[in-house]
Amino acid sequence: MAFELPPLPYAYDALGPYMSKETLEYHHDKHHQAYVTNGNNLLKDSGLEGKSLEEVVKESYGKNAGLFNNAGQHYNHIHFWKWMKPNGGGKSLPGKLQSKIDSDLGGYDKFRTDFIQAGVTQFGSGWAWLALKDGKFVITKTPNGENPLVHGGVPLLGVDVWEHSYYIDYRNLRPKYLEAFVDSLVNWDYVLELYEAAA
Repeated sequence: MAFELPPLPYAYDALGPYMSKETLEYHHDKHHQAYVTNGNNLLKDSGLEGKSLEEVVKESYGKNAGLFNNAGQHYNHIHFWKWMKPNGGGKSLPGKLQSKIDSDLGGYDKFRTDFIQAGVTQFGSGWAWLALKDGKFVITKTPNGENPLVHGGVPLLGVDVWEHSYYIDYRNLRPKYLEAFVDSLVNWDYVLELYEAAA
């Protein structure tokens, strides 16, 4: 099953001023496209052709680094575009998510602090996550293209902390980018959709 670059679910300038048209053009059209192109080349003769993207990610982890890196990033980015929306973020969460964040993570404010902290403290490139693991919400971080799938969890929300995700708009101010992501960009409806599918 060949990897394909999905179109953005909104216009390139729809996430401004928090994420610029220029960032989305580079990030989606160049970086994500490269993961798709390289992933397809590495998928050939890997023995994993015809498997779902999730299966390719899980089965290449620790065995085929090149394929894993590109398949993992392709998976992460397919969701990353949907984890954002214009006028997103903030505290008005669907009730189901709010009660789970309250019971598992100590409430929204603590979630916000811990999620941003995970992104700030991910050394180098990687991701910060809200995941479902063993029936509970957890906040984690991973290096490079890794995600909770390969650690027994289900990704529900992820933020890309590779520099190409924020450097045009925020330069070296990663914390500012993470605050903008949580406060103004998160698509909580999509997080709920993933949670309901996983639960």
